[in-house]
Amino acid sequence: MITTDFVPGSPCWLDLGSPDVPAAVDFYGSVFGWAFEPMDSDEGEYGAFKLDGKTVAGLGKLTEEGARSAWMIYFHTSDADATTEAVRREGGAVRVSPMDAGGEGRMAQYTDPQGGQFAVWQPGSHKGVEVVDGVGSLGWIELYTPDAAAAKAFYGNLFGWETQDMPLPGDGGTYSLITPPGLPQERMHGGLMQLPAEALTATGGRAYWHPVFGSADCDATVAKVREKGGTVQMGPDDAPDVGRLAVCADPAGADFVVLTPVEG
Repeated sequence: MITTDFVPGSPCWLDLGSPDVPAAVDFYGSVFGWAFEPMDSDEGEYGAFKLDGKTVAGLGKLTEEGARSAWMIYFHTSDADATTEAVRREGGAVRVSPMDAGGEGRMAQYTDPQGGQFAVWQPGSHKGVEVVDGVGSLGWIELYTPDAAAAKAFYGNLFGWETQDMPLPGDGGTYSLITPPGLPQERMHGGLMQLPAEALTATGGRAYWHPVFGSADCDATVAKVREKGGTVQMGPDDAPDVGRLAVCADPAGADFVVLTPVEG
């Protein structure tokens, strides 16, 4: 599970780059009950999504030419500059070099060797999201990649992640569970799965990360997604020992998963 006592290599922040910030505010407000609080930013429109007054994610204007609207996952680091050097050493690319965000922290963005985009956050006054692992908040992250072995090696060397493989039902392949180094299995925060490049249609065959948000009623949330102009790419379906889930996309095409976990 994802927690807010962030350790190196654990998810600590996420934000959405959207071509239409007001439309994204309306969509996610209806789907998850999020409110939007704008922030001053030299980069243009940026702010925080809030749930019951606590920050669950960020939202900003998509400004990169040719980029698709997508959620960016940030991982905790104690040294963004050292992580950047490690990314280069492991064969990844630096999209945004380490930069200060006022006194709030220091960030950088990267691309893994299979094309998956991700980021790191070195906290200052801003530690990360304030609520996780519940209804309307981040509970899990997933990487779809054309080469699971290479992804495990890259992120394992970069963050020290430990992985545990489990077979999916019905010859559905292998799903690898991710845990920060040295922590118990209860601190698993995500998974990665190999898919053929032709199945990764959103990115033209490249790897990509997406968030999983909790829901009290997956079907009701999916109905809201459709009502507000989003799409449902898979589900809702029941996953044994996991819960009821659906793969969705907002009207601009940013994908995410909705999950009502099993009780227990």
